[in-house]
Amino acid sequence: MITAFLLRSLDRKIIVALVILLALAVLVPVLNLMTAPTNPLHIPTYIMSLFGKYLTYALLALALDLVWGFCGILSLGHGAFFALGGYAMGMYLMRQIGARGSYGDPILPDFMVFLNYKALPWFWYGFDHFWFAALMVLVVPGLLAFVFGWFAFRSRVNGVYLSIITQAMTYALLLAFFRNDMGFGGNNGLTDFKDIIGYNIQADGTRAALFAATAILLALSLLLASAIVRSKFGKVLVGVRDAESRTRFLGYRVEHYKLFTFVVSAMMAGIAGALYVPQVGIINPGEFAPANSIEVVIWTAVGGRSTLIGPIIGAIMVNGGKTIFTGLFPEFWLFALGGLFVAVTVFLPKGIVGTLGQYMGKRRRPSADASSAKHEDGVDAKIQPAE
Repeated sequence: MITAFLLRSLDRKIIVALVILLALAVLVPVLNLMTAPTNPLHIPTYIMSLFGKYLTYALLALALDLVWGFCGILSLGHGAFFALGGYAMGMYLMRQIGARGSYGDPILPDFMVFLNYKALPWFWYGFDHFWFAALMVLVVPGLLAFVFGWFAFRSRVNGVYLSIITQAMTYALLLAFFRNDMGFGGNNGLTDFKDIIGYNIQADGTRAALFAATAILLALSLLLASAIVRSKFGKVLVGVRDAESRTRFLGYRVEHYKLFTFVVSAMMAGIAGALYVPQVGIINPGEFAPANSIEVVIWTAVGGRSTLIGPIIGAIMVNGGKTIFTGLFPEFWLFALGGLFVAVTVFLPKGIVGTLGQYMGKRRRPSADASSAKHEDGVDAKIQPAE
């Protein structure tokens, strides 16, 4: 049943995207580990980790597209779910340091020793096990999304008001996590990671495995998102997006559809954050910044809202451009990003993928119409009596 549900989600574009992602999961680590640094095909470890970070951003943008593109919920707080998933993974990585920290405490992380903690806070229990941390990566963002969505959607908060309160939520978390007494490292966050599942986090093999895991999980998330939007459930979501009042009048519990999609999207964002932290090597309250969530909206708009593949392309392109641009003109990056968003809104309102799809559709239509007209002429010629 689940297999049939997933297979129905496959169209040509999704299949091509899945093949590319799975090929990257194999080829990039192979070219990093199996080729000499002097080989022109060799991919350096730092490039692989950088592109792995882009793929985590692509997963975050895909999560936003699921709620914004197909359900009409413009969330300006998805950075919060991303950061919570990152903190869950960061807490596990901190517990793996043990006595190798600067203060040599086998239980307490260095920042807790520095702040004179006497014992490990209760909410850190269990994070010495990977399975528990992986579970929390899903549960914590999902639970926050459920509680937030339960009250917001039942109260029928929509449009710009919903966007504002999602941004207020992430800003409140930003302020909370900045506090030292919260037990999450305060302003400095969590860093100085050593191992993940018993492997050196700085080793080339571990970096390659993290990249492969990111590409594979992005592919699986794309498959799941496509299955959702192409199902009967997805058709109701589009109805909610385009005509919520009419959909409600037809008898659908709109708040349930919104809540389910919002929770799934939050869990996907949490997975993205968990994959981001070991590849970047740090997680701090800055990830909760509202500007980060706004950037995700820009990636999605640039690639193409409600296309699934578009946000992936947009996230990779914008962040690749950010890496290059900030290296050359760092002080002008925010102006360039704002200009990009305005240009896309004015000239490419459907984004890159949406505009290309519209253009290709127009090119196919005249040829299809011509073929149909030719066929009709042939039929007419056959039925005309001979003179």
